[in-house]
Amino acid sequence: MFDSLSDRLGSTLQKLRGQGRLTESNIKESLREVRMALLEADVALPVVKAFIDRVKERAMGQDVLRSLTPGQALIKVVNDELVTVMGEANESLNLNMQPPAVILMAGLQGAGKTTSVAKLARWLKESQKKSVMVASADVYRPAAIEQLKTLAIEVEANFFPSDTSQDPVDIANAAVAEAKLKFIDVVIIDTAGRLAIDEEMMAEIKRLHAAISPIETLFTVDSMTGQDAAVTADAFNNALPLTGVILTKTDGDARGGAALSIRHITGKPIKFMGVGEKTTALEPFHPDRVVSRILGMGDVLSLVEEAQRKMDQGSAEKLAKKLKKGKGFDLEDFRDQLRQMGNMGGIGSMMEKLPGIANIPAAAKQQVNDKELSRLEAIINSMTKKERQRPDIIKGSRKKRIAAGCGMQIQDVNRLLKQFTQMQKMMKKMNQKGGMAKMMRGLGGRFPSGGGMPF
Repeated sequence: MFDSLSDRLGSTLQKLRGQGRLTESNIKESLREVRMALLEADVALPVVKAFIDRVKERAMGQDVLRSLTPGQALIKVVNDELVTVMGEANESLNLNMQPPAVILMAGLQGAGKTTSVAKLARWLKESQKKSVMVASADVYRPAAIEQLKTLAIEVEANFFPSDTSQDPVDIANAAVAEAKLKFIDVVIIDTAGRLAIDEEMMAEIKRLHAAISPIETLFTVDSMTGQDAAVTADAFNNALPLTGVILTKTDGDARGGAALSIRHITGKPIKFMGVGEKTTALEPFHPDRVVSRILGMGDVLSLVEEAQRKMDQGSAEKLAKKLKKGKGFDLEDFRDQLRQMGNMGGIGSMMEKLPGIANIPAAAKQQVNDKELSRLEAIINSMTKKERQRPDIIKGSRKKRIAAGCGMQIQDVNRLLKQFTQMQKMMKKMNQKGGMAKMMRGLGGRFPSGGGMPF
């Protein structure tokens, strides 16, 4: 997400970073480029205008013009104003009430609403330690009810059954009643979507809202629709007392116009963003961290939180003990590390949170993709247990057999072994006293060059 905006803003602000003096002329020129970058990112025009006016007013102030590093001072102004546009800080769900807390999900058909119900249920269970029940009030699409049932099993949430013969209000009331009997903490009600906003749809969801009085009413919107997402959110906001927005499909949106427009147009906070298709791919929306990514400064805090939440701590401790005993890092350990990366959303998700990623050439970034993880794992799976534990025995005939077993070339096996050797060396350094610091100095703050690690 934000790739094109990040590239444009990054190059514009980079020109200012080292300048010893800012003038009205070069500030105007830079802001013209920032304006174009925002418009190309499909940010709504009123949002762009208000943003540029505020940045210009602050940029012409004494704090920037008299700063010892005026270029950096202006970048800070742009950073602060982007954060303001998107809502200052993360606004968490309000669940402070006598259980069950009811969450009503609204949105257009195809926006990823039902999937978001499951993702939110999983997030509430794993991050907030809440028991969750989900119910579908979409009586127009039997497939939607079945989809939610399947997803509920996957995320281990309670599923309240419903069918197309029932009234949506009756379904919602019955689900809440059952949740009370079972002492469930949170009930999430999925609603019917339409291909466009219509009066019948709005009337039904208003009726639902009045019947169950949800503490949270979340609007699910597809980020790839750009500023149209903000317009749709505004229409729903005029009909319902929305408490927040879930921005979906952000992994497929290179522009980011929706994220920068929704808060300004609706006044409602973006509370979560969907960053992939898996039920684990939901992140709380932190405006300051998102802006940090846009400006190429990374988001290490989110990366650490994600690692703590999704990485198998037991596996990591087991590996650490193994290395401490002097036993080498083998291909089975390497496979475990690849799987851990997959659990964290893959290479792409991790890379966009790393500082300085904007400075990596586009061609280099394109070579690093999530398909490589599954390719590497397939090669390792094609080996015998003995080969995985003793990679040094993998020679000519073995390489040929391994390549044939996974449908790849011998060159692919050689590349894997080279990457494994690099990882093995890094692990050895990490196991030595002060090894981490030495390793970071050795990398010089950069990624390994050609033919190196896949991440």
